[in-house]
Amino acid sequence: MKVMVVGPVGMGKTSLILALQKAGGVVRKTQDICFVGGAIDTPGEYAQIPRFYSALTVTAMEAAVIVMVKDAIDPAMTIPPGFVQMFAKPVIGVVTKIDLPHANVKRAEAELRQAGVGLPIFMVSATTGEGIDKLYQFLVERGCCI
Repeated sequence: MKVMVVGPVGMGKTSLILALQKAGGVVRKTQDICFVGGAIDTPGEYAQIPRFYSALTVTAMEAAVIVMVKDAIDPAMTIPPGFVQMFAKPVIGVVTKIDLPHANVKRAEAELRQAGVGLPIFMVSATTGEGIDKLYQFLVERGCCI
């Protein structure tokens, strides 16, 4: 089963997927929904512009788990309250960029909770690899192939 990664622009969704797949490569702006191995990478605009929500809900049917991403350095509220309630699949949270200066993990976690994400919420850095193995193991235990 696949994992769909959702979150606002610039949160590190593609970097997270590459880190989970232990793949190198150049990270480029995701322009449309991309199937990358066992992951579904979604453009950040799809989580920020309501007219794209239907594309997310339809695509989510291909996934076993939805991964909602928020980075630890963006102070803006970029995920609407209750956002994840549109999905009929389990949703987990991931806070990215925890290794960067001025990272505020608690603020990012609070925003994910306000969006409707329950437990678990993983803290990761795609750059240093911190937390990636734990997230990977969690997904594999749920039958996801990354």
